[in-house]
Amino acid sequence: MMVEGRTLVLSVDRDDDIGFKASIESPVIGREACLNAATSLGLADPEDSDVNAIFQAIKTYDELKAAGEEVEVAVVSGNHLHMIEGDRRIAEHLEIVIKKTGVTNCVVVADGAEDEFVIPIIQSKLPVSSIRRVIVSQIPNLEGTYYIIKKLLNDPKFSRIILVPIGLALLLYAGANIFGYPQIATITVLGVIGLYLLYRGIGLDDWLRGFVNALRISLKRARFSFVTYSAGILLLIIGIVLGLMSILEHYTSDGSFGPLLYILTFVYGAVLWITLGGVVASIGIVVDNFFYEREGLVRVIVFPFFISAIGLMAYGASTYVLSISNITDFPYTTETALRYIFYGILGGLACAIAGVAVQRYINRKITQNPQANGTDVRA
Repeated sequence: MMVEGRTLVLSVDRDDDIGFKASIESPVIGREACLNAATSLGLADPEDSDVNAIFQAIKTYDELKAAGEEVEVAVVSGNHLHMIEGDRRIAEHLEIVIKKTGVTNCVVVADGAEDEFVIPIIQSKLPVSSIRRVIVSQIPNLEGTYYIIKKLLNDPKFSRIILVPIGLALLLYAGANIFGYPQIATITVLGVIGLYLLYRGIGLDDWLRGFVNALRISLKRARFSFVTYSAGILLLIIGIVLGLMSILEHYTSDGSFGPLLYILTFVYGAVLWITLGGVVASIGIVVDNFFYEREGLVRVIVFPFFISAIGLMAYGASTYVLSISNITDFPYTTETALRYIFYGILGGLACAIAGVAVQRYINRKITQNPQANGTDVRA
């Protein structure tokens, strides 16, 4: 059955191997250009499966053209490391291909499930009439398995996700034994792996990437927040170190320490420094919004107050629980710790109420004087 209109045979290289390995700019349009791209990529990396996908796209193009259809072939690529930026790049390049070729429908050729993730993006620009997945035949022997493992180890995406946490866990295990704490080596390794799984699972990697981008932008625009971000990171590191030292200081080998006490001991040693780091960093955000983006000031003014509230309450709660747990050499009695949790909750509530009050005051001032929002002096 012949499809009406002009068909695009599209090979998708989501991780931009043609650009990263063969230095070929996307989009690649036309049979000769695609053939040259496949040849260049094959010479750069004969094991790359995208070579087979491009050749399959050219073959599909030849078959449709021989059947009398109006057809064009193209290759679009994304980004080698950043999938979000890469998917946006694929959408932009597909629009270029559509404008240059005047195609009305698309046959997608992909070399794996990862490339097929971009199908919704393609469908938002062009109707997809068929999807062809290219699977490279391999001999299932030990040599083939060796080369697959070797290729995975050389893949930066795989190494960041798998090898980094394994390497860090092994270093911590060795370090705990070297410094004379073999009894906590296994706990430390399991804790690091658990933190990494939480880090990936709840999307902290995206948050961290956004934080790094914000830090880079604040430096580029000479914002005050760059200084406070840097100070906040240093205070965060100090807090983490002191939290770990607190665990080592109060650790007992009789098995009386459970996971909850380890967590609370870390919080007791780290939370005030981490809170101070958060307050310092958030003050920079408030200052930047006041000078450059005053319309967002109402939203961020509560950050220092709420961070202080959480820190005070967490410190008071951890101090009280540890004091009643009969931990060796803990500096506070139950009566003293009871005052700490009382003052912590009271101080936390006071900070939260003060933050809300300041937010309402500023919101009222901005509402009464809307022209104040116009002070946006971007660098």
